[in-house]
Amino acid sequence: MNRKKTDQIPKPKKQQLVKGQALDLSIINLDEDGYGSADHEGTRIRVNGALPGEQVRARITFSGQRDTFADTFRIFRRSPERLVEPPCAKATSCDGCPLITMKYQAQLDWKKGLVEGAFRYYSSLRDTKINPVLPSKKPLAYRTRAKLVISGKFAEPKIGIYLRNTHQVTDLGDCQLHHPLINRIVTATREGIRKGKIPIYNPKTENGLMRYLVIRVSEHENRAMVVFVTSERSFNEIHHLAKHLKKTVPEVTVVAQNVNNSTGNVIMGDREYFVTKQQTLVEKLGDIRFSISPRSIFQVNNDGAQTIYQQVKQWAALTGTESVVDVYCGIGGIALFLADSAREIVGFELAEAAVADAAKNARLNGIRNCQFEAGDAAGLLAGICEEGYEADIVVLNPPRKGCDEEVLRSCASLKPKRIIYVSCSPTTLARDLNFLKGVGYRTLEVQPVDMFPQTSHVENVALLVRENEDT
Repeated sequence: MNRKKTDQIPKPKKQQLVKGQALDLSIINLDEDGYGSADHEGTRIRVNGALPGEQVRARITFSGQRDTFADTFRIFRRSPERLVEPPCAKATSCDGCPLITMKYQAQLDWKKGLVEGAFRYYSSLRDTKINPVLPSKKPLAYRTRAKLVISGKFAEPKIGIYLRNTHQVTDLGDCQLHHPLINRIVTATREGIRKGKIPIYNPKTENGLMRYLVIRVSEHENRAMVVFVTSERSFNEIHHLAKHLKKTVPEVTVVAQNVNNSTGNVIMGDREYFVTKQQTLVEKLGDIRFSISPRSIFQVNNDGAQTIYQQVKQWAALTGTESVVDVYCGIGGIALFLADSAREIVGFELAEAAVADAAKNARLNGIRNCQFEAGDAAGLLAGICEEGYEADIVVLNPPRKGCDEEVLRSCASLKPKRIIYVSCSPTTLARDLNFLKGVGYRTLEVQPVDMFPQTSHVENVALLVRENEDT
């Protein structure tokens, strides 16, 4: 018997949202990146400058298959957590600081919630003690490093950051997160480009000279390093620009030109040409001095870095007899901070340049009980495990993607009394702590640290001990 097919009424297609379109939206919550999350006829919209519970009018800035973004330009109902007046005029249009409209304590509470949410995903971590987030000493003006894009024409140069999902640059005339010296250098560079009529690189035509501006400030010395990234070697223009900059901002003591003629988004090329005789800065965290070169991997918030190092040292509880393995040691920050209380420290890092900096910093501080090796962490750890090496303390400080299981398994094989894990991602931290639970190490406590106020990022330090041990 043939059955007659029922006519199906096709579902209406969603109306495509377009850039520039204005919508009235109700903000449900903040997403993992700090954007207000709203629903418009089944489409999730990520709204910059909006807080949970608010009714806003926002303008679409990007509409794609996976994500739709909008900027707030009118608020009908305000959150009690919103600042009366945000510290930046570009608070709702710049992507760099999605939380800058929110009161600082509310930011800290939200970040703790991020960590708790990541840990709730694993039954082994649901009872973990997560402390309140340690605040930054400086919620503003804390960044001592900037990597900025130079765009436009020499008559009206723009120096700033790319807007999300575009190659359009937001000009940062006076960024509230940057150290004041950085803002002065940006202003002087803009003036120097205009005065010298220096051509700016155009990625579409691949013509022009100036591409990026990289700045590092030493708070210890109150001095700055500036790297002009250019498309080709051009001594005259850079020499005159450096002369103008040093005259305008005398605190600039290191100036270099870096040549990057690649067509991708990598900022720096392979080589620097120094304009000044001085080629490094010296920064100081606690009693430890660090030599900083243009390529050095160093934290952007000095107070926040010191807070993390002090937390690691407190939980390591060293007495002078212990051996420490520092995995992903960078330029030796944590290792050198622990050196005066440990018998010996071995640091592993993939980047050879960072290992060279670590060894240099050890010599700078007269530290002789630290040894640094370059190579893949998994391979180096497997090597010392095969040799029967045992560590009292293991410190992990991996990149955002976290650790490979092979690395975690090798760390457990070293039989340390404690593992201290420093992480910039609550999600991968929770994943790795859950794995370590399966190889005999349980998490006692987690201390979140606000290294990057006004943004969605939160650092964490986790303390792990062997099963059946309390300390």
